[in-house]
Amino acid sequence: VQLMESGGGEVQAGGSLRLSCEVSGISVGSHDINWHRQAPGEQREWLGVINRSGATHYADAVQGRFTISRDNAENTVSLQMNSLKPEDTAVYYCRWLTTWGQGTRVTVSS
Repeated sequence: VQLMESGGGEVQAGGSLRLSCEVSGISVGSHDINWHRQAPGEQREWLGVINRSGATHYADAVQGRFTISRDNAENTVSLQMNSLKPEDTAVYYCRWLTTWGQGTRVTVSS
């Protein structure tokens, strides 16, 4: 199984970004896929999950601003991030069980 994130970049505060997690080896529609992030000098933080039923759950820090969705045909899971803040600056990762992607960097400037 492999996961590969893309879509990171630099954005101004208040802006939006959409990250994508391309998954190979499993079907995203049959498994829970999680998103995490790690800010400089901080521990990795769980952001949310889309489970095999399609239900989503989010950490309080991103509830209402971030949305996880999936495309079963493309076998991808997306993280739509709105109203971004400088404190959202981090490397963002997707995860299946103990398998992680390589991460994509997001920088939010004030």
